[in-house]
Amino acid sequence: MSELAVRGTQTAVMISRCVRLSRRNVDALLTSLVLPVLLMLLFVYLFGGAIETGSAYVTYVVPGVLLLCAGFGAAGTAVSVTTDLTEGMIERLRTMDVGATSILAGHVVASVARNLVATTLVLAVAVAIGFRPAVAPLRWLAAAGLLVLFVLAVSWLSAAFGLLARTPEAASGYTFLVMFLPYPSSAFVPVETMPRWVRGFAEHQPVTPVIESLRGLLLDTPVGSAPAHALAWFLGILALGVVLSAVLFRRRVA
Repeated sequence: MSELAVRGTQTAVMISRCVRLSRRNVDALLTSLVLPVLLMLLFVYLFGGAIETGSAYVTYVVPGVLLLCAGFGAAGTAVSVTTDLTEGMIERLRTMDVGATSILAGHVVASVARNLVATTLVLAVAVAIGFRPAVAPLRWLAAAGLLVLFVLAVSWLSAAFGLLARTPEAASGYTFLVMFLPYPSSAFVPVETMPRWVRGFAEHQPVTPVIESLRGLLLDTPVGSAPAHALAWFLGILALGVVLSAVLFRRRVA
């Protein structure tokens, strides 16, 4: 069997392992599924009446909640990578000549799978409480593609955080920045309503162009240059995450 085929088989096995571990970790799974829904209901029913967005608040807030899902899923990636390190699992896998890429890809793909389930649940609840997205299939596919790319990039970066941390608790703390980014953005209030110094950050951080792209695609409104900006951020974050993961893996496991 060729080296490429061996690595492909190893990656598939690692993905299967991480997905099974996600299913068994019921507490973490429920948190990643239920917490975004609770936050959406909190914003819509407690704050929605006080925030003017020009449309029903549930329509405005859903794209931001989808990005929150990605943040929670990414935190789980960092914690699971650190747990494997501290429990000696990665060392055992390395004795069987399982490659670093296969090990980390298992955690990253499991994160994407968790986020797809959480996103589906959030969208179902959003539709139940009044969200009415556009129905054009191409726009749905484009929105799904943006979400998957965002989760993929952030999950690789979180895998690097997991390799950097010494304990699962520290790994969860390192991902706070990822979970925090949707708040100072256009996720929950229009950027124009923010103070000038906050507005500058909100307009030029990774999450805002993703949210604006999702909002335009799901509601059938113009998206402008937002998808191009979002793609540039995706590629930058993904490259950073992959390179950092490779460097940190060699340092931690060598």
